[in-house]
Amino acid sequence: MTILLCLCSCCCLFGTSATSAAYGIASYYGADFHGKKTASGETFDQWKLTCAHRDLPFGTRLRVTNLKNKKSVIVRVNDRGPWVAGRMIDLSYAAAQKIDLIKDGVTRVKIEILR
Repeated sequence: MTILLCLCSCCCLFGTSATSAAYGIASYYGADFHGKKTASGETFDQWKLTCAHRDLPFGTRLRVTNLKNKKSVIVRVNDRGPWVAGRMIDLSYAAAQKIDLIKDGVTRVKIEILR
């Protein structure tokens, strides 16, 4: 039942199927939050491939692709946010490095739910 509810909520957020893509703005967070508690209760580690999303369940794995250079990274949702209007996802510093987001600070991305 829990899995069914999770899949239904993911479908509502991303369209008609759990493999649909969403497009939006990504940013990142790092040193200022390193070592602090996340909304999931985990300690934030800027060197792990994690992210913050407002609605997706903790533990959801996502593929995030930088639309500027087509580089992608797989991350796990372990926090809530971003709380800046217009942004869809906050990546850890390590995840942002993988898709060359550090220099720009924000970029358009494609987000796909993997599981």
